[in-house]
Amino acid sequence: MVRTQVDKQVRDASLKLESKLATLGPDQTRYSSLPPHGWSAEKIKGEMSSLSEMKHTRWEDGFVSGAVYHGQKELLDIQTDAFGKFTVSNPIHPDVFPGVRKMEAEVVAMVLSMFNAPSGAAGVTTSGGTESILMACLSARQKAFHERGVTEPEMILPETAHTAFRKAGEYFNIRIHLVSCRPPQYKVHTLSVNRMINSNTILIVGSAPNFPHGIIDDITGLSRIAIRNRLPLHVDCCLGSFLVPYLAKAGYESESFDFRLPGVTSISCDTHKYGFAPKGNSTVLYRNSKLRSYQYFVSPDWSGGVYASPSIAGSRPGALIAGCWASMMNQGEEGYISSCHAIVGATKKIESHLRDDPDLCADLDVIGRPLVSVVAFTSSKLNIYDIADAMMAKGWHLNALQDPPAMHVAVTLPIVAVVDKLLGDLKEAIREEREKEKERAASGRAKKGAAKGDTAALYGVAGSLPDKRVVVQLARAYLDTLYKA
Repeated sequence: MVRTQVDKQVRDASLKLESKLATLGPDQTRYSSLPPHGWSAEKIKGEMSSLSEMKHTRWEDGFVSGAVYHGQKELLDIQTDAFGKFTVSNPIHPDVFPGVRKMEAEVVAMVLSMFNAPSGAAGVTTSGGTESILMACLSARQKAFHERGVTEPEMILPETAHTAFRKAGEYFNIRIHLVSCRPPQYKVHTLSVNRMINSNTILIVGSAPNFPHGIIDDITGLSRIAIRNRLPLHVDCCLGSFLVPYLAKAGYESESFDFRLPGVTSISCDTHKYGFAPKGNSTVLYRNSKLRSYQYFVSPDWSGGVYASPSIAGSRPGALIAGCWASMMNQGEEGYISSCHAIVGATKKIESHLRDDPDLCADLDVIGRPLVSVVAFTSSKLNIYDIADAMMAKGWHLNALQDPPAMHVAVTLPIVAVVDKLLGDLKEAIREEREKEKERAASGRAKKGAAKGDTAALYGVAGSLPDKRVVVQLARAYLDTLYKA
C-alpha cells in the first residue's frame, strides 16, 4: 500500500515536471525527425529567435543565483566573434589548428600564474568543473596504484565538497569518506580527516569555497596533514575561480588556499564562472607535470594509430577555448579585480543585512562566515523552503540546500545591480511566511506547517526520508523530462 502511494507520488511529480519544463507555447512546434528538406538560413534564425525568447527566469535582470556570471553585451560580442573564427577547430589536431593549441596553453599558463604555481607546474583545460574534479581524482588514483600499489583506493572529503567527487568515486571505484563540517564555522573538521587516513587513502580534498555555504575550508591545516602523510591534496576552487585569487588585491579578507601551501598538489578552477568564459570551460592544475601525466590516456597499439588524449574527451570544441582566451584577455587582471570588488562587496551587503536588519535577522541565520560570493542562510522559525518558493513566485531563482535545510544566493555581476531589490523581496517573503505561521498558530495547527510549493515539497520529502530511493526516483524523473522532445 505504501509502495503504491509512493509510486503515485512519483508519477504525479513527473507529470508536474513535464508540464513545467517540457510544455511548448502556442506558437512553437515540436520536431522529432529531420525536416524533409533543409531550412533556409532565414527560417533557422527565426526559429532560434523564438527559442531564445521562451519564457524563463530573467537572468538578464539579475534574478538568478549563479548560472550566468557576466552576460553583458560587449563581452558576448567578443565571444561570438571568437566562436565565428574558430567554429570548426578541434585541438585534437594541433597542426591543423595551431592557434587553438597556443590559446589553450596560454589559458592554462595564466591560470597557473593566478594560483601562484611553482616552476614546473602543469595543467589542462576541461569541459567544466565536474571534469576537472574527475581528472584530479583519476590522477590521484593512478598515482597511488603505480607508486604504492593501491588497488582499493579511498579518498577523504568534506561533506560539503562538490558532489562531483562522489561521481568520481562511483566512476573510478574510489571509496568515499565524508567528514563533517560542524557549526558554527562549517569548515571541514581536520582532526577527523587525520583519523580517517589509512594505507588505501589516495587523496584529501578541501574547498575554496564550497558550493553550499560559500565557506573556505582550513586548507592550511589540510596541507599540513597532506605533507605529514605524504598524500596529494586537491583544492576545489571551481566556484572561487577568479575571485579568491584577487580577494586581497580587491581589499577583502582572504585565506591561504593555493600552491603557496606546500601540501597543495592540485587545484580545479572554472574559467566559465567568475572568469566569465563561455560555458564549457574549466581547468585542472597540478604542482608538477608528472601528476598531470597520471590523468592522460595513451593507446599505443590501436589499429587506427597511436592515440593520446589529455582528458576524458577526444575531440573538443576549439571555439570554446578561443572564447575563453578572448574573455580572459579582454578582462585582464584589472578587470577581474574590479569584478571581485563589486561581487564580493554585494555579497557582504547581503550578509550584513541578513545579520543586522531586524526584518531579516529575527527569522534568518547566516551559515558560517562566507568570504567570497556565496551567502547561505537558514531559519529555525520558518520553513526555509517556503521562503524559497515565495522568492520563486516573485521571479527569483535561488538555490535550495539540505542538511541543514537552507538556501543560498551566489552573487554574479547581473545580481550586483539588483541587490536592493533582492533584499526587499526577501523581507516581503519573510513577512508573508510569518503571517502564515501566525494563522497556523491561531487555528491550532503546528508551526512550520506542511509546505506546498515545489521546492518545499521536494526537499521536505528528501529531509524526512532516511531511505533516499524515492528522492533518487524523482531526480531520475527530472532527468528523463529534460529529454522529452
